[in-house]
Amino acid sequence: MGKPSFERGGGGGGFQRSSFGGGDRNSRGGGGDRNSRGGGRGGFGSRGGGRGGGRGGSSFGGGGSRGGGGGRGGFRGRGGGGGGGRGGRPSGGGFRGGKTVIIEPHRHGGVFIARGKEDALVTKNMVVGDSVYGEKRISVEADGEKIEYRVWNPFRSKLAAAILGGIDMIHMGPGSKVLYLGAASGTTVSHVSDIVGPEGLVYAVEFSHRSGRDLLNVAKKRTNIIPIIEDARHPLKYRMLVGMVDVIFADVAQPDQGRIVAINAHQYLKNNGHFVISIKANCIDSTAEPEAVFANEIKKMRADKLKPLEQLTLEPYERDHAVVVGVYRQPAKKE
Repeated sequence: MGKPSFERGGGGGGFQRSSFGGGDRNSRGGGGDRNSRGGGRGGFGSRGGGRGGGRGGSSFGGGGSRGGGGGRGGFRGRGGGGGGGRGGRPSGGGFRGGKTVIIEPHRHGGVFIARGKEDALVTKNMVVGDSVYGEKRISVEADGEKIEYRVWNPFRSKLAAAILGGIDMIHMGPGSKVLYLGAASGTTVSHVSDIVGPEGLVYAVEFSHRSGRDLLNVAKKRTNIIPIIEDARHPLKYRMLVGMVDVIFADVAQPDQGRIVAINAHQYLKNNGHFVISIKANCIDSTAEPEAVFANEIKKMRADKLKPLEQLTLEPYERDHAVVVGVYRQPAKKE
């Protein structure tokens, strides 16, 4: 949905000083007053309501032509906001980075930082031209070759929130094999797919069939994602699909998630492999303090040969969430 314009000039469409839907007394569009030419019948979404904000108010992703916040009937416009087709959402292109955007490698392999007017965490797009969840894309020319990066939103991804929070190691990089439990619609999975690259693999496990449909659509374009629509509590059900992995990432938000990670680790995680678990305190015990919940989960992990190495809370991106990183069956140090 194209964002409404905030310019003072457009008669209809955008948020004006006078009213929610439209123009001043004699404006051409909007839900106008008595003497307006287009008002009266239209209101917010019907056909008569305002032909859009006076020939192109400023729009969200870059100058929408005929119609600031929405064309012929309400908000969805005939070409408003950032290039969405006839009334659709804005397309994923464009990035407010000024004229020059510099891409710098992050200390985690496969992750980058885009430096411009706004700084952003990005991953190198494995499927050029494809936007998974409406995220922005940045094209940069390097040595005569165009490379596309996708902006990684920390409010939509626990792993991005952990990286921006300063996590020490994520234990995945180009060529890694990752078992991802709780893949949902594939938002973070798509970025992990970018990180591990064509040489790596992401086994994405999701129980919900509805989210699974979206995950399958993401996997159709990304050859390194193997979608598994199955319950992570029963890892033997997908033993014919999954090989040994370097790291398990878990975002399952279940009371027994520690046990779920442990049984998958016993089955698929290499000795001295690593795990990254996102813990939502409310899902485990909504009556206890988050700190007590996290401490209790860590105690359970130790009992399952999962040795936590690092814990990080995800403020300001998520409330009462923590990410725990650790190692599985670490060999004993030789004297």
